[in-house]
Amino acid sequence: MGRRSDHSREELRELILEEGHRQLSEVGFARFSAREVAKRIGYSIGTIYNVFGSYDALLLALNGRTLDVWLAFLEQRLAGREERRLDAAIEAYFDFALGCRHAWTALYDFRLPEGTPPSQDYRDKVAAITGVIVREIAAILPPGLGGEALPLARSLLASVHGHCFFALNGTFAMLGETDPVGAAKARVADALARFGAG
Repeated sequence: MGRRSDHSREELRELILEEGHRQLSEVGFARFSAREVAKRIGYSIGTIYNVFGSYDALLLALNGRTLDVWLAFLEQRLAGREERRLDAAIEAYFDFALGCRHAWTALYDFRLPEGTPPSQDYRDKVAAITGVIVREIAAILPPGLGGEALPLARSLLASVHGHCFFALNGTFAMLGETDPVGAAKARVADALARFGAG
């Protein structure tokens, strides 16, 4: 296919991200093809690498798009809710993972080469999602324990993620767990109760 020059660099970046994220969400990380993205937008594969620099940078940007969508989904689920906000956040975690399964799993399937840190922009996106949970935990911790919110958020996110991943891949079904969301909520409540949080 011949080269095109119909779009500015920023327009091209958005075009690639839009089609790339659509494809990633449809077929998953293992079957994702940058060449197919190029074909569908009518540009060469070289154009994609010219815009993003590398395949790894493209995948990181696509995962960053997933994080943006996830953050908006989470905040929307919490908007206007006054009670049991952490329960709502846990439900949102499971619902997003189930509804956007391929894009969600790509966040964990894709790895940068060892020793290559993600961009600051990507780290900021991860921190934004973690920050929502830190905020919600800090709001229910007793006075003077606000410093525990970040380490608690990390551990509780790991626990919820494990429950969610086991639910999606069928492990919980094999173990006889019929309510993984309820189990995740119970483990979070147990952990928070040790700090006197209701």
